[in-house]
Amino acid sequence: MNNAGYTTLTRQSGLNREMSVLANNIANAQTTGFRQEGITFTEFIKTAEGAESLSMGVANVQTTSFTQGALTQTNGAFDMAIEGSGFFMVQTPNGERLTRAGSFVANAEGDLVTLEGHLVMDAGGAPIFIPPDVEGVDISADGTFSVDGRPIAQIGLFEPINPRDLKRESGVLMEAPDGTEPMVDGRVLQGFLEGSNVNPIGQLTRMIEVQRAYEMGQSFSDAEDERIRNAVKSLVR
Repeated sequence: MNNAGYTTLTRQSGLNREMSVLANNIANAQTTGFRQEGITFTEFIKTAEGAESLSMGVANVQTTSFTQGALTQTNGAFDMAIEGSGFFMVQTPNGERLTRAGSFVANAEGDLVTLEGHLVMDAGGAPIFIPPDVEGVDISADGTFSVDGRPIAQIGLFEPINPRDLKRESGVLMEAPDGTEPMVDGRVLQGFLEGSNVNPIGQLTRMIEVQRAYEMGQSFSDAEDERIRNAVKSLVR
């Protein structure tokens, strides 16, 4: 394969990957706490003395948008939204994960958990226990749980040490390979949930652009293939 073929192939591969990311974003436009993702293309240039240089773009960086999603009031006692940056931390079978989806419930044992059953961590990284006999829990802006004015726990707010290295494990769960650190200025809203921060119109527009770019690249690839075939036929006559 010649340089033009390699360049086109890497471009098509990157556009195909971006299309998958865009489709996933649109599919989660109504998912609570979902964070929109994007693709960054990096240019690689290869040069050698006396040889033809080669430049190609590779989609090797997947980014996460930290834009605030819309807040919706639910009045749920354990529904919580973060205003500003930061994440809740939950304990999963694969370890600690970060999330912006604050739809929590108290399970039969009194632990605060996600709808999937993952334990929600407090500011010290321990599970949050809700006494079974309480009739109501008030949650202040700093995440402190109070019963009759008596604090019983404080939900933890954390941020990744390296936000660029966040890895999506599932729809709303994020892994922070470089670790996390507590937040000191986060604000929790009780009775609210944060929606997805996906911009559906913008994502659909970009999807059309990517589709057209892919079709153009495919046309070039077909034309280049035909050119090489014709050249080979001319040589063997």
